[in-house]
Amino acid sequence: MSVILGPNRYGKAETRLVRVVRDGDVHHLKDLNVSSSLSGDMEEVHLTGSNAAVLPTDSQKNTVYALARKHGADQIEDFALLLARHFVSTQPTIHHARVAIEEYAWDRAGDHSFVRNGTEVRTCLVHHDRDGRTTVVSGLKDLVVLNSTGSEFHGYIVDEYTTLQPTTDRVLATAVTAQWRHLSDRSDFAKSYDDVRRALLEAFAGTHSLSLQQTLYAMGERALNARDDLAEIRFAMPNKHHFLVDLTPFGLDNDNEVYYAADRPYGLIEGTVLRDDAPDAGFAWE
Repeated sequence: MSVILGPNRYGKAETRLVRVVRDGDVHHLKDLNVSSSLSGDMEEVHLTGSNAAVLPTDSQKNTVYALARKHGADQIEDFALLLARHFVSTQPTIHHARVAIEEYAWDRAGDHSFVRNGTEVRTCLVHHDRDGRTTVVSGLKDLVVLNSTGSEFHGYIVDEYTTLQPTTDRVLATAVTAQWRHLSDRSDFAKSYDDVRRALLEAFAGTHSLSLQQTLYAMGERALNARDDLAEIRFAMPNKHHFLVDLTPFGLDNDNEVYYAADRPYGLIEGTVLRDDAPDAGFAWE
């Protein structure tokens, strides 16, 4: 039997970058987590241990800091594109760069004071190769939302192991992870993010839900209608179950007021909503 080297890549994961922009007495804060991953002529490093084609991961980390100083780091998609193109254009042995960034939001509490904004995280994933092919996926994760009514669940399969009771009035809560693929790498990423986030929240709040799947589709449809420069949007949405507490042992009723919030196990709903003419994603999601 003989073996060969399969697909491979290497990089620097989770480089933490905090950049302060000083506009007189008013400061602006960017808090990022940057991961880069490179691939190309890497056969020799695997087969013989020669590092001649390898850009050290430490150099990748330093590149993040240096380019942030030289060019700024405003929209994470633009910064990821800058990094990916730099790695491919400056190193002949690097044929493909993948850059993923998470951004942590801070709310202003003064000219130079900030308060960390909850759990929601903005994300992006950029690919660029030496043939000039580029893809951009924006997104968010841990966007926790809840409807206290306007949600039902009934009419499902009932088998010998079913104990769940149907309901026409339940709490619907989830932590949204959503990623949307751009048709161009020249979008106004700031406005696009705001538009998509607003569409997701409006659809979640405005949909009378018979299932979390129905809500997922409504959110994706609203986002694609809001932005004609998007090809598709993918979701992962855990159902954060809220169960009514039985208070009858204490002589009390419970008219949808007191709930137990269960953290596990949970239903996990995943799905993609895309335009029927969406171009092939290529390596965008890798």
